[in-house]
Amino acid sequence: MAYRNNKYRNKKVTMGDKVFDSMKECSRYVELTLLQKAGKIRDLDTQVPFELIPAQRDKETGRLLERACHYVADFVYYEDGQKVVEDTKGVRTPEYIVKRKLMLKLYGIRIREV
Repeated sequence: MAYRNNKYRNKKVTMGDKVFDSMKECSRYVELTLLQKAGKIRDLDTQVPFELIPAQRDKETGRLLERACHYVADFVYYEDGQKVVEDTKGVRTPEYIVKRKLMLKLYGIRIREV
């Protein structure tokens, strides 16, 4: 595993071909892979983007005015037939809180915070 610092004093962790924002996120990935092997969850995926606000372009020229806004889920998987979107949180930033609310409004998804 390789480590790098980020703005919240977490260290990026590399495990195999995956890079995680923190040791907590990496540990949760290990837990989820074990749950998947045990058949408790299925279709585990990491770093799944959800578009919250589409890109906005000038109607006449097509020039990009504002880039799209995305929420990137740490993990997405199915548990008991239900889609679970999970985020390993250390700090709930104001930006994250707005994105969490948009996920509920647009997709009907409540983010599971671990």
